[in-house]
Amino acid sequence: MLKWRIGEVTVTRILELEATGGSRFILPQATPEVIREIGWLAPHFADETGRLRLSIHALVVETPSRRIVVDTCIGNDKQRDIPAWSNLQTDFLEDLAAAGFAPETIDTVLCTHLHVDHVGWNTRLVQGHWVPTFPRARYLIGRTEFEYWQAEEARTEHPERSPFHDSVKPVFDAGLVDLVETDHQVCPEVSLEPTLGHTPGHVSIRIRSAGAEALITGDFAHHPCQLAHPEWASSADFDQAASTATRRRVFQALEGSPVLVIGTHFASPTAGHVVREGEAWRLALTAP
Repeated sequence: MLKWRIGEVTVTRILELEATGGSRFILPQATPEVIREIGWLAPHFADETGRLRLSIHALVVETPSRRIVVDTCIGNDKQRDIPAWSNLQTDFLEDLAAAGFAPETIDTVLCTHLHVDHVGWNTRLVQGHWVPTFPRARYLIGRTEFEYWQAEEARTEHPERSPFHDSVKPVFDAGLVDLVETDHQVCPEVSLEPTLGHTPGHVSIRIRSAGAEALITGDFAHHPCQLAHPEWASSADFDQAASTATRRRVFQALEGSPVLVIGTHFASPTAGHVVREGEAWRLALTAP
C-alpha cells in the first residue's frame, strides 16, 4: 500500500490490478523498441524488454473534513468488452476496509471521467441488482461528462451492457449524484481541474494544503512514457489533439515545481515530480 502526505491531507492507493504488457491497445506508439530507449522508465514503469507496466487503483483522499475516493476502478461481476476486465473477482473492497476505509465511512466519490475502469466500484451486485457501494457518499460527476455518456447509452443497441448503465445510472437513480462543473471546489483542500481531451469533460484532482500541493492525473496521461512523448495520444482519447495540448500545457506548468504528481494508472511507486529532460520531461520518483 502506498501513502503520501500533502500538508494536512493524506492520499492512500488501493490497488485493484497491476500488469506488465498488454497495453498496446491504449498506447500503440509505445513499441518495446522505443520504450527501451527511455532509460528512466525501467524498472518501475517498464520491464527490461520494453513492455509497459500499468496499474488500476483508487486513491483515498483524507482531508480534515472529508474522506474521498477518487476513481473506483473496474469492479466485480461486470460484463466488459476487455476479457481481462470482465467478471472480475478481486478483493478490492476487503483491501479498502483493511486499510481503514470501510465503504460506509466514505462521504465523497470523485470520478475524473466515466470510462469503464474509473466507475466500476461505484456499484456492487447484491441479489441480482446493482446498488451503490458507498451508500453514505455524494458521487460528484462532471455535468458535461455525465450528459455525454447518458446520451451515448441512449444510442447504443444494448444499453444494459454499458458501464454507464451498471455503474453510474444506479447511483444517479438512488439520488446520490451531484453534477458539478469542471472547476468545482470540493472542500478547502480539494478541487477539480479541467484536463480535457481524453473525454469531453475529463478532470484532474488538485490538492492544496499547508503550502504543499499535488495533482491526481486521471487519464490525461495514462503512463509516464507520455512525459517523454507528450504527442503520444491514447487510442481511447475522445479528442487526440486536445489531449496532446493538455499534456503539454500541464507538464510545462509542473516542470521543476514541488507539485507531487500522482498517476491514476502509474505503476508503483506511482508518484513523482515533473522535470525537464531534453525537449520533453521525465518523472523524478518520490518515496511515499
